[in-house]
Amino acid sequence: MIKVHRLIKRFGPKTVLSSLTLEVESGEFVAIIGPNGAGKTTLLRILSSLSKPTSGDISVAGYKLPAQAAKVRQRLGVVSHLPLLYGDLTAEENLIFYGRIYAVSGLVERIHQVLELVGLTNRSGDLVRTFSRGMQQRLAIGRAVLHDPEVLLLDEPHTGLDQDACDMLDKVLKDVAVQGRTVVMTSHDFVRVQDLADRFDVLSRGRIIASKRSAELSRDGLQAFYRQALEDV
Repeated sequence: MIKVHRLIKRFGPKTVLSSLTLEVESGEFVAIIGPNGAGKTTLLRILSSLSKPTSGDISVAGYKLPAQAAKVRQRLGVVSHLPLLYGDLTAEENLIFYGRIYAVSGLVERIHQVLELVGLTNRSGDLVRTFSRGMQQRLAIGRAVLHDPEVLLLDEPHTGLDQDACDMLDKVLKDVAVQGRTVVMTSHDFVRVQDLADRFDVLSRGRIIASKRSAELSRDGLQAFYRQALEDV
């Protein structure tokens, strides 16, 4: 579903991604973990066509980036640090706006399905500016899956959330993953991400340095795997 080969991204003289290679199979949930400055957000921005690579071969859902960016965007749902929602619109109005952009068929019924999925049916008529950070993040995921994309990209979705909001977000992410989407998520929260992802890739100094499947790790083994990967660089 996602294929990245020898990806390089430079900002002036600084190389952020260095000959990075990554493959994600259809329906797989992959967590990208790594220290600050490793290039995680840059990688997701390139996969979402928001940033162009310096060089390398990239394809998402069979379409090449950046040449076929418009085709890729139709098949992507993206959740970034910013919720990308309109505070003076209600939850339902936000989804109507984005649904029309993507020409979602049966939009009214689809919005009802999405609001139920993210647990916001009872707040559908409330202005988004009255929502907590956790509620806004849940609605942002609803916005991202509204057009039923094949691929979902999540950049640190738990950032700034309290315990209860994180628990609710995890439930939403599990429900989304069960629907068979391909998910790539960056995260620093090892405890939560270990319960969500099928595979963990460690990104350091602009490249993937280690990879491990969830089934290969003990219940508390992700932290040890991560530390060992960094020590071995």
